Amino acid sequence: MPRLKHLLLVNCLVLLVTSCFKDQDDYPVVSQDINDFVWKGLNAFYLYKDQVPDLADTRFGNQTDYNNYLSGFSAPEDLFYNLLYNRTTEDRFSWITDDYIALEQQFSGQSVSHGMEYGLVKFSQSNTVFGYVRYVLPNTEAEAKGIKRGDIFNRVDGVDLYYNSASDTNIGLMQGDNYTIGLATYNDNGTPETSDDFISETDTDIELIKSNYTENPIYLHKTIEQSGQKIGYLMYNGFTGTDAFDSQLNAVFGQFKSEAINDLVLDLRYNPGGSVQTATWLASMITGQFTGEVFVKEQWNSYWQSYFESQNPDALLNPFVDEMIKRNSNNSTVFQETINHLQLNRVYVITSASTASASELIINGLKPYIEVIQIGDVTVGKYQASRTLYDSPDFSKDGVNPTHTYAMQPLIFKSLNVNDVTDYFEGLTPQIFIKEQYGNLGVLGDVNEPLLQEALAAILGTNRTGVHKHLNTSYQYLSNSKALQPLPNAMYIN
Repeated sequence: MPRLKHLLLVNCLVLLVTSCFKDQDDYPVVSQDINDFVWKGLNAFYLYKDQVPDLADTRFGNQTDYNNYLSGFSAPEDLFYNLLYNRTTEDRFSWITDDYIALEQQFSGQSVSHGMEYGLVKFSQSNTVFGYVRYVLPNTEAEAKGIKRGDIFNRVDGVDLYYNSASDTNIGLMQGDNYTIGLATYNDNGTPETSDDFISETDTDIELIKSNYTENPIYLHKTIEQSGQKIGYLMYNGFTGTDAFDSQLNAVFGQFKSEAINDLVLDLRYNPGGSVQTATWLASMITGQFTGEVFVKEQWNSYWQSYFESQNPDALLNPFVDEMIKRNSNNSTVFQETINHLQLNRVYVITSASTASASELIINGLKPYIEVIQIGDVTVGKYQASRTLYDSPDFSKDGVNPTHTYAMQPLIFKSLNVNDVTDYFEGLTPQIFIKEQYGNLGVLGDVNEPLLQEALAAILGTNRTGVHKHLNTSYQYLSNSKALQPLPNAMYIN
């Protein structure tokens, strides 16, 4: 389906893009090639095009008017963000980059990393910021330096972290390729309340140097046996869409299937999203009894929606499947595997304020079919998907303009489940509400780790569903290490 959709898009774009200005040869664009690429790409694909008057097909009377408009923006970024719709709610996620090579590397799981994945938090009543280590990647600088989950730090290169507002903060110090963190300790002041907790700095400093690294999104998987139940646990940290990692994910489900697990805990608390295709395959691995049924539907801007509905309505549907199949530009199969189905009727999903896009797609898409018990914190609220647009005649990588490396990642459709549920921009709310405790994160995969413990209690029937636990109202979550990458919270089509 994705390959067929791509062919439809390319064929139609020949007419759509060239029809904007038929007198283009008479009024050549000389100095504004990138701005021209930005406007035409958004005009062709942007999900909210209909709500942006400056993107209307009839916005400019002739090429001169168009050129004059583009010349009003000194940088492609200025034009791009000026054309986005309602950036505080509907579109918080469209992105432009001047380095599509780094963007492509991120999609495949590659990044420049020291291996310390962290979150940044601010005390609600002050501007004091501290970081907490979420997990450490294997065979990295952070692992070699002895950093571990639960470590606290409050300084970078000797400077205390602070946050007064989005424009008055120094948490950008974490973006450097090398820096030194100052470790601290978390003190609960001997009380169960969090309002009197505080951070005490130590004399320990650790220098971290980033290097090229490819993160396997399968961070941890195991089978837990409790009270006669076999429970599969998978911490999955990114829908990268790469063949090798998709194959490994399928192998994990093959292992769960051979071990005859009764229930599954899918830990997506640190998963910012990724490939819609991989999300569809994961949903198919969890189930198997709904092959051919609609997992998720797509809604594009009015032009593309009408085009697909009239030419190929099935292109708007992403069904549950029995096989993982990828094809190249010649429509030849380059990857194919039979999916290992678990045939489950319920799944337990751990979430946090960092759970986004394709991770949320799993929850929303599965809910009409099986029981989805969400445990943790409210998710980000990203229900739209994007596509990488390059500066080429059909916006694909083929024939890309060699004079620059700009690319865009605009939202191009929003996802709906089979019951048309969408627009959850305030996030998905868990049935069992529990936040991580920065002074007691626990060991990932251990049955006593607080969020996993809560999931196991729900499976075994020893907790009270719907209760609110560990609200952490004394803190404001700010950011995390993945949010500093070129494209945070991505959900994209291949």
